[in-house]
Amino acid sequence: MMKKRGQAAMEFLMTYGWALLVVLVAIGALAFFGVLSPAKFLPSVCTISPGLHCNDFKVDGGADTITINVQNGLGSGLATVTLGSDSCGTTATPVAIPEGDSVNVVTDTCGGSLVVGERYSGADDVLTLSYQVTGGLPHSKVVNLVSQVEA
Repeated sequence: MMKKRGQAAMEFLMTYGWALLVVLVAIGALAFFGVLSPAKFLPSVCTISPGLHCNDFKVDGGADTITINVQNGLGSGLATVTLGSDSCGTTATPVAIPEGDSVNVVTDTCGGSLVVGERYSGADDVLTLSYQVTGGLPHSKVVNLVSQVEA
């Protein structure tokens, strides 16, 4: 009588063990082939710092440029606004942004590292927006940008 209960318990554990193993292999295969990649489900985002707002942005794989439309809400005009990256430095021509206005700021990515259709993340190549408040001191802010690379 005791042997039958032990055998039933062992069969129960073996059956569920195999089922659990099959489920784990299926999840592993989905993750390996990129079906469960969280990067595909993340939204595009662009943030700078309080007072500076990304109205629009484009990561252009064809021209190897990054364009951000920056709106100035700091309370005073900005002079010499540039956008640069760690890998390339500042390649943009400085622009001025009057209080309340918005201007496109463009930088080169230096070397064609953008692949159309893939995700661009500022974590890979840190973008920095440098500016000087009119009559004030220079500042640098990191731009958090995650977007799909467009053609």
